[in-house]
Amino acid sequence: MKKILICLLMLLLLCGCSNDELKGGDLDDIKKRGYINVAMEGNWKPFTYHNENDELVGFDVEVAKYIADYIGVEVKYVEGKWDGILAGVEAGRYDMMVNGCDVTEDRQKNYDFSNAYAYDKVVVMTSKENNDIKTEEDLNGKTTANTISSTYAEIGESLGATVEGVDDFNATIELLKSGRIDATLNAEVAYLDYVETYPDADVKIACYTSTSFDIAIPMKKGSSDLVKVVNEAIAQARQDGTLKALSEKYFGIDITTK
Repeated sequence: MKKILICLLMLLLLCGCSNDELKGGDLDDIKKRGYINVAMEGNWKPFTYHNENDELVGFDVEVAKYIADYIGVEVKYVEGKWDGILAGVEAGRYDMMVNGCDVTEDRQKNYDFSNAYAYDKVVVMTSKENNDIKTEEDLNGKTTANTISSTYAEIGESLGATVEGVDDFNATIELLKSGRIDATLNAEVAYLDYVETYPDADVKIACYTSTSFDIAIPMKKGSSDLVKVVNEAIAQARQDGTLKALSEKYFGIDITTK
């Protein structure tokens, strides 16, 4: 009987832990546990990446830290692939995703978003020798690559391109350099950072698309209290100049104003 009671107690404790893990987006729970669970890819420079010392750094890493400081808690970063971490936010495994996430109508159906803290101009990247793509309309019938469910993949498909799914930006560039795809769509700032790191790289901006997005922070549906305090933090970071300074530090330009 004693063993049975002990087993039941352990089961209850485990169940209690599982329930706590599913409270993503709950401001009271965040304050109670003392940290905010932030999901990001960790391999999309300069938003989130590892430096030469293998430290997680980037524009969004510091934005997340600012928000955590504003709330008065620590920040716990969780790295993963785009689809997984976005789904994890929806399921409540993470409190939020800070990873250069564009706001779209479809995503607004599944997530609560903060106010915009940056803005995303979308470009078409090709090899330097490629003269077949000069406008976004030229993507029709071409092959591109992006992470599946990303806004860049959606834009490519809407323009008539066949989109090959990849895990991250680096994999996309490798396909482009090897000639296995015609082009890729991505953020202007991602291109600028890449050519700064690899000035001799065989890539160029073929054209700008007609699409630009608000970059904001997705949270689990029903996270109104958390959304409110995150918006307060973003407003303060904009007012005190932190957002502008961080943007210029990592991108070399200010992407925090339209």
